[in-house]
Amino acid sequence: MRKYPFIVIPIILFFFLAFKTVEQDDRYFQIVKSLDIFTTLFKEVNAYYVEEVNPTELMKIGIDAMLSSLDPYTDYIPEDDIEDYRTMTTGEYGGIGAVIDKKGGINTVVMPYKNAPAVRAGLLIGDQILKINDIALSGKKAYEISNLLKSQINAQITLEIKRMNSPEVFQISLATEKIVIKNVPYAGLVKAGLGYIKLTDFTTNAGKEVSAALKELTQQGASKLILDLRGNPGGLLDEAINVSNIFIPKGAEIVSTKGKLEEWTKVYSTKSQPVDAEIPLVVLTDRRSASAAEIVAGVVQDYDRGVLVGRKTYGKGLVQQTRPLAYNAQLKVTTAKYYIPSGRCIQAIDYSTESTAKIADSLKSTFQTSSGRSVLDGGGVDPDILIAPSKFATVSYRLMQKDLIFNYATKYYFDHDTLTSARDFELSPPEFQQFLAWLGNQAFDYQTPLEIKLKQALDLAKETARSEQVHQSIIELKALLQSEKKKDLIQYEGEIKQLLEQDIVSRYYLQEGIIEASFDTDPDILKAVEILEDSEAYDGILKPN
Repeated sequence: MRKYPFIVIPIILFFFLAFKTVEQDDRYFQIVKSLDIFTTLFKEVNAYYVEEVNPTELMKIGIDAMLSSLDPYTDYIPEDDIEDYRTMTTGEYGGIGAVIDKKGGINTVVMPYKNAPAVRAGLLIGDQILKINDIALSGKKAYEISNLLKSQINAQITLEIKRMNSPEVFQISLATEKIVIKNVPYAGLVKAGLGYIKLTDFTTNAGKEVSAALKELTQQGASKLILDLRGNPGGLLDEAINVSNIFIPKGAEIVSTKGKLEEWTKVYSTKSQPVDAEIPLVVLTDRRSASAAEIVAGVVQDYDRGVLVGRKTYGKGLVQQTRPLAYNAQLKVTTAKYYIPSGRCIQAIDYSTESTAKIADSLKSTFQTSSGRSVLDGGGVDPDILIAPSKFATVSYRLMQKDLIFNYATKYYFDHDTLTSARDFELSPPEFQQFLAWLGNQAFDYQTPLEIKLKQALDLAKETARSEQVHQSIIELKALLQSEKKKDLIQYEGEIKQLLEQDIVSRYYLQEGIIEASFDTDPDILKAVEILEDSEAYDGILKPN
């Protein structure tokens, strides 16, 4: 039998290319068909729906619903929201420099930024803002108030203020400025020779800020360092590389990305000499450390460059890019997964499936750090030393939830002109008794989980016609529990005092004060100090036998 390989191969290639062309043509047809259906449907709804609809809102709802089927990070950003998005990525905006939140249903200053217009104009934590430029704020949503406070630079804003120690409502006028939210809100010495840097974001210049902070701390004598990434939601990929480069030698791989398009498949390495590749380092993480924060934590772990202390990170191993749309809108779209130096992707959820369940441990793969330590993928970055999360007692949680800690801290500020340093401040026993006396006039009450269960038991007993004796026993138990609950304020005095002290300190020293006040009580920081002061234990974690 004769063979014609020179004929068969082109025929196979022809049919393969023809199949691919048909497949591609079918995909394009499906896209055009779907867009046509969507466009005509949108037109018909706007024309014939029984009530008037807002076409812009309707379209945004449709777009948001479509993107929500992909992953939580692919977003449509309309032109009206572009400034807020720029603030998220650059940390800059035009405004007064203060965080405003609802307290008792009233818009209240909860944290002004150091040296910002709000501070210079005399705004204080606890000040209630009733009007902005004669516009009453009652009933307005958070984004509406934010828009009133954010504006072009040098715009004049007048605020109508109610202050706790002032019987009269008064006005404060100030001009907006370019506000730069620092990535590093605090850097200082926990103790002699031991530096601490709090990194809260990865917006523009995060690397420069951490670098400058480290250099300043070494000049102050720091020979060991704590880098706090707790609560850091991440940000720019370039800044994650820049921060990593501070501790990792030049030319080392930091992260690689793999996407559908070749242009999103890249390897990123350090480009500069490190600021300090030797300083003993502890990185603090928790469940809210995400994205770029996880890259830095993972890089430090993969190169055995430092010890991770705290809790498992969030598990976001996806990269987003922005794409321009018509009418100045933007699409923030997930384009790739990222992989840290050991080769692991720490993405916790596979959004390509219909399930949003966490990846099971049995499906995770094991990788190796530089020294051969085993690490897992698919679920965030595990700390080297796990610290159980702090849990507040119900009484402490309710005191915060009802703003009673916040309000008493404001009262304390107006009753005391000065305060000792943030680290040294401590409520005395008589002062705590004063707080309890004040609390007695606030009609403070709360339900414990056990009380809720007892109420359910009593309701069930009534429904099932249980005897009067059963009813009475449950009622007596509730009364006993109510009596015991009154002791909670004394039983949990330690943690209530700690919450009060941190909130009071913030009135005098703002965010820096809160951080410094936590140095002697924060279990993560205390463990980090312990590890850094025990070089044998530190080396034992990074260089196992």
